[in-house]
Amino acid sequence: MVNHRFRLIRISVILVTILFLASGPVAHVANAQQVVATVNVGDEPTAAAYDSSKGEVFVANSASNTVSVISDANNTVVATVNVGNDPTGLAYDSSKGEVYVVNSADSTLSVISDTTNTVIATVNVGSGAWSVTYDSAKGEIFLVNYGSNTVSVISDNTNTVVATVKVGDNPIAAAYDSGKGEVFVANDGDSTVSVISDSSNTVVATVNLGASNNATALAYDSGKGEVFSNAYPGVQVISDASNSIVAKVKVGDTGAGDLAYDPAKGEVFATNGGKTNISAISDSSNTIVSTVNLGAGDYVGTGITYDSAEGEVFVLSGVADTVSVISIGATSTTSIASTPVTTSSASSSSSKISISWSYLEIVGINVAVLLILGVFAAKRARINTRQQNQLAS
Repeated sequence: MVNHRFRLIRISVILVTILFLASGPVAHVANAQQVVATVNVGDEPTAAAYDSSKGEVFVANSASNTVSVISDANNTVVATVNVGNDPTGLAYDSSKGEVYVVNSADSTLSVISDTTNTVIATVNVGSGAWSVTYDSAKGEIFLVNYGSNTVSVISDNTNTVVATVKVGDNPIAAAYDSGKGEVFVANDGDSTVSVISDSSNTVVATVNLGASNNATALAYDSGKGEVFSNAYPGVQVISDASNSIVAKVKVGDTGAGDLAYDPAKGEVFATNGGKTNISAISDSSNTIVSTVNLGAGDYVGTGITYDSAEGEVFVLSGVADTVSVISIGATSTTSIASTPVTTSSASSSSSKISISWSYLEIVGINVAVLLILGVFAAKRARINTRQQNQLAS
């Protein structure tokens, strides 16, 4: 009887061991965020926009009065376009296949065809034009005029100004909210964000960022219905439902420079002013989940854009006159056996491997199976004992 009981328990242990070994090393996937290319562009790159149709990134070079066109297939400059004086802002018009470039020194807007990479129109706008965003629902361009405290609304059908909206002091950045049909405008002079309805072209709300919390960059998070601003001390998160600040994230030592949203990861990338790295903020937790280091001397903060096709972030360095291409869609796979494993490589020293949830789940399943088989073995032993006692009587 005793031998039979131990035999059942041994069988249980063997079965669990087989299950554990059959599960094999568990593949743990970790983000491999790293610089995969560095592209030389014009003098003092200040802004960038991703052209999803062509798979190209357009970079405004403010000191050379040009726009560099980078192919995301080979990360090389495939064209250089002459524009107006001191280009400081870009926006891609997906409907027309055109890129709008703000020329701040001469208060004009250059329209580039992405088919020919040539300027096909020039629009006169307000004083001190600085940045621009594209409203895909209306087919309109919203251009902020820093000097005149206004936003010019431009039709992409006629390339003419169809409305002018008065906003706060010294507007400097804009972001289009496709969920609400609104345009958020950062006012550098009074630490506010103006919310413009694209139906009426009027300001429907004003968000106060706090004293001296000036914002100079905005990014719309379509997954959360939120707008991220680079107001000090790093990033302030604005809900488009309540038009109020719902979170604050400290970024870098001197705050964030520019911002870009990654819908695939649900993350917002922030350049760290005066630093050679960028931070990735999870829009689920509003915390920094990773930091990507660039090359020595590649100080960032002048511009950033996200390439959805390649899963890459293009980061501008106005000091080095370069664009760093960071892969965020690539993954690395590491085998994890019975103990946690940490790996590192020369190309991605910051990548960290931890125990995967899949591994923990399998261990939990194995423990559960062991307990169940043990119960069955004990139950079977009791039945055998009872049967033997009955036979003996």
